[in-house]
Amino acid sequence: MQWTLVIPLKALARAKSRLSDAAADGVRPGLALAFAQDTVAAALACAAVHDVAVVTDDPLAGRELAALGARIVGNEPAGGLNAALAHAAAAVRRLRPGGAVAALNADLPALRAPELARVLGAAAEFPRAFLPDAAGIGTTLLAATPGRELLPAFGADSRMRHLASGAVELALGAVDSVRQDVDTGDDLRAALALGVGPRTAAVAARLLIPGRHGG
Repeated sequence: MQWTLVIPLKALARAKSRLSDAAADGVRPGLALAFAQDTVAAALACAAVHDVAVVTDDPLAGRELAALGARIVGNEPAGGLNAALAHAAAAVRRLRPGGAVAALNADLPALRAPELARVLGAAAEFPRAFLPDAAGIGTTLLAATPGRELLPAFGADSRMRHLASGAVELALGAVDSVRQDVDTGDDLRAALALGVGPRTAAVAARLLIPGRHGG
């Protein structure tokens, strides 16, 4: 099964405020963009991925991610993350009516294409499925097979909200790169330990954060 991934990205100037313990105000927009670039590049390299649509109104992010091969979808309606994801999922399904769609976080800088393929392969067995984040509280991927609505419920306690919506939780080992999103300095250190993509590694090298940078 081939998937279209929908990746939401807020305006870079407002992104990653919780990383203030690890990155100064002037650095965080570049770090957020690097996370998204490494996430999109890994997603596009995944054999199970047909294409990637990034939901953003940030002009710089749009240009940079389009240059990698992503399609840019405007962040509308102005009703928050879940409304934007539902809008984008509908937009991509107008182009691929019979396609499978998955929402993927933009802050997965250690993402590995083979691990993502494993998650998507498991998700294909269920009408709707999700992968919890490394903390076991949030969600990094929500998938809907052809003919099924995505019904995103991201935000606080999204793991429980997606469970309550009827989505199946994927219990998979050895997919840490798909679960390790980055909201805090500790998250970034964990991602660095896994080995982040080149753009994140370049930005993180300028920060005083212990960890292993790599590809």
